[in-house]
Amino acid sequence: MNGNSGYAVFFFPQALEALGEAIKPYLQDSPAGPHVLCREIDTGGALIEMSLEGVTADGRTVQLDLMVPGSMVRMIVSSQADGDFGFGPRTPPPVPAASLPASGPTAEPAQAPSGTVPDGGPKTTPAKTPDDDL
Repeated sequence: MNGNSGYAVFFFPQALEALGEAIKPYLQDSPAGPHVLCREIDTGGALIEMSLEGVTADGRTVQLDLMVPGSMVRMIVSSQADGDFGFGPRTPPPVPAASLPASGPTAEPAQAPSGTVPDGGPKTTPAKTPDDDL
């Protein structure tokens, strides 16, 4: 995926319990729950393969591949590089005030023709009368 900077993989609570201590070094906590952050992910088989970076006890960065059964994964969230990533409340950017039509004494009178009807008004045919048949 273009512009992708990683994935957050969330597990079912039963999966975390089953994986036990083995998964704990890879988990990060957030308000949405514990998850694993990874750089790449492959969901094409029975196992979900996650590639992530780890740090050894002596400070070296290592590439890790973590594989878990797909049935353990509750949700995968893609993190985009061009925006904030997190699970806190989002506030939309301020929307510029649109200019509204004038109201009050400067507005057009209510009798003004609608702008949606073409010039000349709608085409109508006169009603047929009994005298038209004679």
